[in-house]
Amino acid sequence: MNTFTPMTSVERLTGFQRSDLSDLCDATEAAIGAGGGFGWVTVPSRDMLENYWKGVLMVPERQLFVGRLDGVIAASAQLVRPARNNEAQAFTAQLQTSFVAPWARGHGLAKAVTLAVEEAARLSGAGLLNLDIRETLTPAIALYEALGYTRWAEHPFYALIDGRPIRGLYYYKVLDAGLETLVTATTSDHSRPMERLS
Repeated sequence: MNTFTPMTSVERLTGFQRSDLSDLCDATEAAIGAGGGFGWVTVPSRDMLENYWKGVLMVPERQLFVGRLDGVIAASAQLVRPARNNEAQAFTAQLQTSFVAPWARGHGLAKAVTLAVEEAARLSGAGLLNLDIRETLTPAIALYEALGYTRWAEHPFYALIDGRPIRGLYYYKVLDAGLETLVTATTSDHSRPMERLS
């Protein structure tokens, strides 16, 4: 019996070739329809989606990563660096808008795209990667926790879907060993009882 193993790959996308934009929009629509549309609840018009993805490539602080299944874009995530005037958080980056189309799940694309974003963050000088996520996206949460992300906060009214409030979960991952020591020391300090102000 022959078993077919699909080919997967991940890359940073800096321009749209051939059917890339159409494939990315198709994957986005499928992800939104399955409840994982990184903010969208209903599928927007194709023009709106195309303009969104074209706009992403124009923002200097954003890097777009895509995962391909047999050459077709089926997953995506963005690395977002702080604006230049935000010197206080220049050591950080954000992992945003991550999704895998339902028909492409189970092939390791979510992990591969996440690791690609982490590596790009390191190369860009970021020592810490932040992300936030709806509590309903349990497979993604399990992936991030397996990859060493630390949950540090929750927001009880992070999103409103079908009239129901959804909690949001906030995570970070330290990418720089030197920063890890500093974070550990700071966390230890914060665990001590606070002195009362008189």
